[in-house]
Amino acid sequence: MTFFTVIVRGLIRRPVRTGLTLVGISIGIAAVVALVGMAWGYEKSIGKQLDVIGIDVVVSNMSGGLMPKVFDDSLQANIKPLPQVADTTSVLMQMLSIEDAPMMMVSGREWGGFTWDKLKVLEGRMPKDGTEEVVVLGRLAAEVLKKKVGDTVQIEATELPVVGIVDGQAVVENGAILLSLPVLQAVTGNEGKVNFIDIRITPGTTKDQVAALCAQIKGIFPEGRAMVASEVVGTSQGFRVARAMSWSTSLLAIVVGVLGVMNTMLMTVFERTHEIGILLAVGWKRRRIVAMVLWESALLGLLGGLLGVSLGALGLKLLETTPAVHGLLEPDLSPKLLLTSIAIAVLVGVVSGLYPGWRSSRLSPSLALHG
Repeated sequence: MTFFTVIVRGLIRRPVRTGLTLVGISIGIAAVVALVGMAWGYEKSIGKQLDVIGIDVVVSNMSGGLMPKVFDDSLQANIKPLPQVADTTSVLMQMLSIEDAPMMMVSGREWGGFTWDKLKVLEGRMPKDGTEEVVVLGRLAAEVLKKKVGDTVQIEATELPVVGIVDGQAVVENGAILLSLPVLQAVTGNEGKVNFIDIRITPGTTKDQVAALCAQIKGIFPEGRAMVASEVVGTSQGFRVARAMSWSTSLLAIVVGVLGVMNTMLMTVFERTHEIGILLAVGWKRRRIVAMVLWESALLGLLGGLLGVSLGALGLKLLETTPAVHGLLEPDLSPKLLLTSIAIAVLVGVVSGLYPGWRSSRLSPSLALHG
């Protein structure tokens, strides 16, 4: 009988207990995949949006959360003449409940600004000018709201006609309602206010020059900040809180998994004192007994991790189709997340087996054989 055979037999001897332990681990790992996948997915979706539009530097006051505080749009006039600034445009972005959709991105954009450039019209047309009180929908937003060209969309207390459906080449763009900045300012009561100024820098600008530009903007706008687009998501307080919440919630599920595996392995050790005693009597070293228990618990973790990753991936795919998520983000199912989740599951197994392994190694061969 090989070492691996002993390990496998130890797990299949009590199939119900082993199965329930696997379910406990898999639920914890599924929570990791689902919660962390949602948080990472939202970050990646925002990052892709910034890249598609071609934004180099973002000016905002992001300290308040996922959506920054509004500020006076006259700030743009002070930023535009700065060195290395090739172009600027102002945006007012709001997360609002729209009709039956609990949360949807509504983006009011300066008419003629470069944030309109990458939108491809699939149906209908774009607004005629910056004062026309109409909206265009990203293709995912049109699906969620079940709207077509000619319908109306209610934003706050105002109904606005849908004149076009567009492809924005990024999930966040496709899940948004787009309209000109003055129209959204009027609808939401934010006249003269924006919460983003997007900047394109002059080609050939060095990192040091970009850093100097951000420092100049900080001097002009002390309560806000200017960040390189690639760093916006990683440094935002709102995103950091979302990541912390996803991991802390996942940790609770993992702790439950640790307790479940530890309980299973302790029961296994108590029930196998006779067997362990025989193994010690025939020459097995105590460290090999410990290794046997650790390998059993690690195998439990691995199998639970594989099952949990599958459940978590399925859960994310289902969540992606719900109105609350569809069009807001693309959940992250990257190999990094999946491998990290499986590694966590194996670590849970190993940690859970430490105490039972130590207990098993303390058994006396004579006492075990006496039973």
